[in-house]
This record gives sequence, C-alpha cells and structure tokens, in this order.
Amino acid sequence: MARRHLRVYPSDDVATAELPDASVRIRLGDLLPLVAMAQRLHFVWLQDFLDDEVRITRDLADVLKAFQSYRPSA
Repeated sequence: MARRHLRVYPSDDVATAELPDASVRIRLGDLLPLVAMAQRLHFVWLQDFLDDEVRITRDLADVLKAFQSYRPSA
C-alpha cells in the first residue's frame, strides 16, 4: 500500500465547495485490517470519520446486506 500524505485544510478560510473530491482507491483487504485495529485499540481519530460515506461495488453491497440480516444460530 502506497503511503499517502495528509492534507490539512483550515475550516475557516476554505469553502467546502473548494475542497477536492475524494479520489483515493484502496483495496478492501488493505483497508479492513487498519480500520479493525484502530477500532480494537479505541483510536479516537476513527470517530472523526464514522459519518463519512464510502463507495463500494454493488455485489459487495448485496453480500453485506445479506450478511446483515444473517443471524447465527447460537
């Protein structure tokens, strides 16, 4: 996974319309372990992104919807 540098935009000086659109692509296999570790270790910065939307493929969305309604027999 290539390293990306974070850009900081001052919220008072820059209008929202001027911010660049999200355009970074990352493999789910690279993303999930990082997010899982951040959640498991209670990193506060993860909470800043909980309302962000992500774009996924239709087939992954279908699988996730089916998995969401799945209830294991315990």
